[in-house]
Order: sequence, then structure tokens, then C-alpha cells
Amino acid sequence: MWRVVLSPKWMLWHLLALVAIAGSVVATIWQWHRAGSAMGSALNIGYGVQWPLFAVFFAYMWWRFLRMDLREHRELREMATGAPAEPGPAPAVEQEELAPWDTPFTRAPIPAAPVTEAESPALSEYNRMLAALAAQDVDDKR
Repeated sequence: MWRVVLSPKWMLWHLLALVAIAGSVVATIWQWHRAGSAMGSALNIGYGVQWPLFAVFFAYMWWRFLRMDLREHRELREMATGAPAEPGPAPAVEQEELAPWDTPFTRAPIPAAPVTEAESPALSEYNRMLAALAAQDVDDKR
């Protein structure tokens, strides 16, 4: 966990979040002082309410992105070692082993049920064309 939190990427994110939150606090204080001055208006009060919301948003997004990165790091470590990082109940269904760079989007899709000529002639023709192209691609690679 500390490897992720103290990485150079996250040190920059920590700094950026702190600057954004501090800037929002300074802007809030300035808007409230401006609203109380002779040149102030209701618009300054509105901004004085709006800037703290920005600070909360910056803090929440920092926390959310950090949690996402830590979860991803934990999942990659679990895949690499084959054991869960934290003890817990064993999964009911075994999942296939994935490489760290392998995601559900990079794996081969599950083939669909075949469609007969009677059900959809156009789809059947399209599937035959795709099969011919795939066979040609295999022949070209040999």
C-alpha cells in the first residue's frame, strides 16, 4: 500500500489536491471578506458558498482515485501471487488465471450460439464472410 501512496505519481497527486483545496479555502475567505465590504454583493456570498463545495469535491476525488489505484494494485498483487492479499472467504467459483496485463477486454470473446440460414440469412452470409477472412488471415501468416 505504501508503495502506491508514496510513489512519484501519487506524490504529485497529493500536492495537486492540497494546492486545489488550499486555493479553494483562500478563495472562500476572500469572497466572504469581499461580500462584507462596501463593494460586495450577493454574488460574492454565492461564490463564498460555492468554493467550499469545490474543496470538498477535490478532496473526494483525491480519495476516490487513491482508493481505485490501491484496489487495482491489490488485485494485480493477488493475481501475481495467486493468494488473496487479505484473508477472507474463498471464492465459490474458480476463475481462470489472468496475466497482470490481461483484462476482460483483451481476452477472446465467448462465441455466440450459431444462427441458422432460416433464422437470419443476412447474418449467416456475414458470418461466412468473416470465417473466410479469418481463414485467409491464418493462411497469410503461415
